[in-house]
Amino acid sequence: MRPVPLLASFAAFLLFAACGEKPLAPDDFGTRFVTLPNGKVIRVEVMSRMEDMARGMMFRDSLPPDRGMLFIHPSPTPQTYWMYQVKIPLDIVFIGPNRRIVEISANTPPCTTKASECPTFGGAAPSQFVIELAAGEAARNGLTPGQTIVF
Repeated sequence: MRPVPLLASFAAFLLFAACGEKPLAPDDFGTRFVTLPNGKVIRVEVMSRMEDMARGMMFRDSLPPDRGMLFIHPSPTPQTYWMYQVKIPLDIVFIGPNRRIVEISANTPPCTTKASECPTFGGAAPSQFVIELAAGEAARNGLTPGQTIVF
């Protein structure tokens, strides 16, 4: 019996690996799954570098209902967010270090004026994590302060 060439073995591995779940798209790298209190699972982009957090949802035209953006701050402090150069309204969910929702800014409107005139949202309680969702998703999923988000 002769050995199977390495290239053929690798091709077989790729074929079997592709038979499972849907393959990852380039946009899926740097994401993780988050489970909302009602059991709905969404995929979020993870933002932990300051420059990524500063950009956030700026310049984006849409956010599907099963997607979001998770911001990870170094420590729990009163976080404030603004909507400068964000094109779509968002629900901003502020989460404490224990993963419990502490505040929700629902249907937060984009800021269409200059940066110095944009209002800030949040900051009522210390939060370490923030999830941005498409506007209306927090209400559709029954999110309220005190509930736990799993990630």
